[in-house]
Amino acid sequence: MSRQHYFAPCPRGLEALLAEDAAAAGALEIKPVHGGVEFQGDQACCYRMNLESRIATRVLWRLATADYHSEDDIYRLARSVDWPRRFAVERTIRIYVTAQRSKLKSLEFITLRVKDAVCDVFRDTTGQRPTVNTKSPDVRIHLFLTDHRATLYLDTSGEPLWQRGHKIAKVEAPLKENLAAGILRLAGWQPGVPLLDPMCGSGTFLLEAAQMSLDDAPGLGREPGGFALERLMSFQPELWRDLQKSAAARRRPADRLAIWGSDNSADAVARAEQNLAHAGLDDLVTVERADLLERRAPAPTGMLVCNPPYGERLGELDELATFYPKLGDALKRNFAGWDCWLLSADTRLPKLIGLKPMRKMPLYNGPLECRLYGFRMVSGSNRG
Repeated sequence: MSRQHYFAPCPRGLEALLAEDAAAAGALEIKPVHGGVEFQGDQACCYRMNLESRIATRVLWRLATADYHSEDDIYRLARSVDWPRRFAVERTIRIYVTAQRSKLKSLEFITLRVKDAVCDVFRDTTGQRPTVNTKSPDVRIHLFLTDHRATLYLDTSGEPLWQRGHKIAKVEAPLKENLAAGILRLAGWQPGVPLLDPMCGSGTFLLEAAQMSLDDAPGLGREPGGFALERLMSFQPELWRDLQKSAAARRRPADRLAIWGSDNSADAVARAEQNLAHAGLDDLVTVERADLLERRAPAPTGMLVCNPPYGERLGELDELATFYPKLGDALKRNFAGWDCWLLSADTRLPKLIGLKPMRKMPLYNGPLECRLYGFRMVSGSNRG
């Protein structure tokens, strides 16, 4: 297959990192845009992005794009695609519609029009039509609308790429894996640098850091047949197997890693341990129960990274106003020589923590606007 156009969405704030992933996958004409990256590439590039990118949420293959004024224009656009050339009629489908500033009234009606167009093309060509499956479709068709432009994509990923296949035990308010990987990269963490997440929850930072340390391609954790690209007519099994084999061969052997996690909740510690064991990483990473305000640094220097609570209700905000100054004191007392990175949606954090951030970066945790704050712990010198 010749060079094709793709779009990979990602958590907002990580577009530059995703562009790096695209370049590493061999992409051309890379263009970071709000919430993702547009690029061009061949089939191998698309496969590598699915297998290797820690930042992408999914990889969408652009099939058609045109200006529109009405729902009929969108039906005609979807009707123009040779769908039976893309996937077999036996495959189940689902249509996803995303709109920004579109003047059309009903996304549900647009979804139906796209579904009708796809089924009409199949009926004309094969005499049959694909079945819709809204829970676990074989093929996901995405329509993206701006105020005047409609673009149709085929999803090559299937389930979102942040679902690495390692997490079986989850906790409330999870941090998605691609956001955790992005935070580690934005903070400048490198494998080998001691790392601690003192509020580790289900262990997302620990899992991502361990996989980065082993150069473990994130897509290797999926079951065979787990990517949508494997269900498309254009699928090249030999190319896919070769890329998987070369990624697996690159994995570094490791004994113990300088990666630690702790949490005040025994349940969270148990979940983190369960997830690390499921990923085959439990012998490499140390997890223990400990209170962040009391625990000591596990090495003379290193990086602390965590996603502390940033309450959205009044009572929680009052509690945090008491907690943050204690957190600042604990970091200063126990982590001199460390760089500490905290993700928070609470803009009061630097002031309440009593420390001046060396860096402050805007990021989104889902729809929630956050800041990634970096503090350098040099004893006695960085009170805000």
